[in-house]
Amino acid sequence: MTKGRLEAFSDGVIAILITIMVLELKVPHKENLEALVPLIPVFLSYVLSFVYLGIYWNNHHHLLQAVGRINGYTLWANLHLLFWLSLVPFATGWMGENHFASLPVALYGVVLILAALAYYVLCRVLIAYHGQDSTLAIAIGNDFKGKVSLGIYAIALATSFFIPLIACALYVLVAIIWLIPDRRIEKNLTI
Repeated sequence: MTKGRLEAFSDGVIAILITIMVLELKVPHKENLEALVPLIPVFLSYVLSFVYLGIYWNNHHHLLQAVGRINGYTLWANLHLLFWLSLVPFATGWMGENHFASLPVALYGVVLILAALAYYVLCRVLIAYHGQDSTLAIAIGNDFKGKVSLGIYAIALATSFFIPLIACALYVLVAIIWLIPDRRIEKNLTI
């Protein structure tokens, strides 16, 4: 089957998730700058999550550009990814509203880890369908970036119970690692 509907559906879900997050930013009822100060944690958590959803959207696009077709397993693996991404607005809101307290920061980390694992599963399903010699399999290789990210997430999750701001810094670090689209796929598509 073709991949067009899967791409369109995934794009729509991610766009809705970003919209939900921005709607959680409440407008202050005062007109001075001090009224914005309580919103700083909410805004910072929104920015981080916006970047994460952007990273997933971008890499998902590249991932699907590297394949010619999909199957039923791909549909389910993609839904699995979208499920974890759909929890990002909730975790974002809870973390921001509670000024980066331990448990909300830990939940945010759990959502990030499970989304990363779901993306890994989606990659593996697509590679299994297209073969180990496919453009995608060659491009992803041993997925060093993905494995490092999971390790950092695990450290951040453990740290979140003791020093939540360090955990948040580690979440930012992973976002920085992935901020530039995954060039492995782009390079292999042009060969």
